[in-house]
Amino acid sequence: MKSFDGPVLFLDRSDINTDEIIPARYLTEITKEALKPHLLEDLKLEEFDPKTDISGKRAVVTRSNFGCGSSREHAPWALEVNGITVVIACSFARIFRQNMFNCGMLAVELPAEEIDRLFSRFAGRPCSLQVDFENSRLTIRAGQEQAVLPFVISDFDRQLVEAGGWVDFADTHY
Repeated sequence: MKSFDGPVLFLDRSDINTDEIIPARYLTEITKEALKPHLLEDLKLEEFDPKTDISGKRAVVTRSNFGCGSSREHAPWALEVNGITVVIACSFARIFRQNMFNCGMLAVELPAEEIDRLFSRFAGRPCSLQVDFENSRLTIRAGQEQAVLPFVISDFDRQLVEAGGWVDFADTHY
């Protein structure tokens, strides 16, 4: 199972699409590592610089419909190769969400009100995420302040994450 704990990147926008996650011009690359420097380079958000804001982050908190657009696996790969193994959002594009689990990563859906609270309490501050996978609980901390949030994923998606992704799951089950 991948590691999920670490610093958090807040991206305050809905409908961040796969072309913004990894631009289509890089889809001819043959390794995940080649995608690394291009993560979110076309994302236009005030006060966001992909050259300085991504490094060292392990999780993303964002709004709704994250990963919309095309169904490419390159989008979760680009996150993963940059060390980001958790995305927390109100909702995900269906195929992107499943691609996250297929890569052994976490796509956690929380109600919009909880996402709003996370942005108001933690965005713009250095904060970290701790994932208690066994008990389905997220803890976000900044200084002495923290939020503990339960999450739900399906039993099958849980098995994919525990196995490290679809390929490792299939190797042990088929």
